Amino acid sequence: MTLKQRLTDDMKAAMKSGDKASLGVIRLINAAIKQREVDERIELDDAAVLAVLEKMVKQRKDSVTQYEAAAREDLAAIERAEIVVIERYLPEKLGEAEILAAIDAAIAQTGAAGAADMGKLMGVLKPQLAGQADMGEVSKLVKQKLAG
Repeated sequence: MTLKQRLTDDMKAAMKSGDKASLGVIRLINAAIKQREVDERIELDDAAVLAVLEKMVKQRKDSVTQYEAAAREDLAAIERAEIVVIERYLPEKLGEAEILAAIDAAIAQTGAAGAADMGKLMGVLKPQLAGQADMGEVSKLVKQKLAG
């Protein structure tokens, strides 16, 4: 079952059960996916859907930070609830040890030796770790590994 099919099935289940909170977020997800498909004139696969979901989570985390800075806890709570629903569709996050193992494997695969090879290394890691790790954190770990 693809991620898009799972979202559609969960939307139907939320309609039947009357779960308005989940239904609203799933509709937002479907709208974002459909918007990207229309804009780019393509059919999104699971990897591209994961990228859309990660972007949505990142946007909501930024909103939470801004709402908390403005002392709007009511709005921050809504964003946090949306994050919980969106994260149901993301794969389990990897721990630092698993990320380091993936980096070591990618270094062995590409033969990366220094900071100049970071782009090549990230090009290999990004599709492998999509949805499973924060790419900013992966980038920091790659820099540390390549620095020695």
